[in-house]
Amino acid sequence: PMRDIHSKNPSIRQAAERAAINAPLQGSAADIIKLAMIAVDAQLKLQQLDAYLLLQVHDELVLEVKNEHVERVKAMLPIAMSGVANLAVPLLVEVGVGKNWDEAH
Repeated sequence: PMRDIHSKNPSIRQAAERAAINAPLQGSAADIIKLAMIAVDAQLKLQQLDAYLLLQVHDELVLEVKNEHVERVKAMLPIAMSGVANLAVPLLVEVGVGKNWDEAH
């Protein structure tokens, strides 16, 4: 908890300091992945692609895509996802394909 940031115990205080620094980063990452999901869903509908968002795991999206649309979805994903936030550094998007989540890595 953040109240530990005033602890006299250095280990406890340092853990609280790390948590205080990390919280806004994790919150921003959560916002970015939600925006990416909205952008991807919009593009799937706009381009009439036979693909569906199934799952979000941390900073990854899992989609189910018909074989005939895999290449188009692979091309669309980095564009749709990387354009959701205006940052000083680029948002890099990697796309993997497989019959399951493990194969896609």
